Amino acid sequence: MRKEPEILKQSGLSITESRTKILELFYKNDGALAHADIEKKTAAAFDRVTVYRTLQTFVEKGIIHQIPTTDNSVLYALCKHNCAQGHHHDDHVHFICNNCEKTICLDDVTVPEVKLPKGFKKKQSAMVVTGVCGDCK
Repeated sequence: MRKEPEILKQSGLSITESRTKILELFYKNDGALAHADIEKKTAAAFDRVTVYRTLQTFVEKGIIHQIPTTDNSVLYALCKHNCAQGHHHDDHVHFICNNCEKTICLDDVTVPEVKLPKGFKKKQSAMVVTGVCGDCK
């Protein structure tokens, strides 16, 4: 059995063509995807709103996580560590290659703990490192 339907079931989501196809894109891709990338690859089948709503649902359910970028846009990548609805555990570093522009989750490199002032509460940490990836060196 393919991974996509099982993940949707485990997350309490109905299995629809749009959810299955969009999730499949994440499994076929090495790095993170932008909303525009997903739109291009599914344009014939799904409209912009369907893609947007699917991505938001996947984030809420802990299937994918958001990655901030240096130009203030957002990329999306599969969650790899027991994330669940409302509880993302993706406090790892994201690497953006200056040459090929690929964004890679560095799962074994964690974001350092930040000591916040009294009264502040952390929701999520994100760290982006830029440079040249192993493929482009």
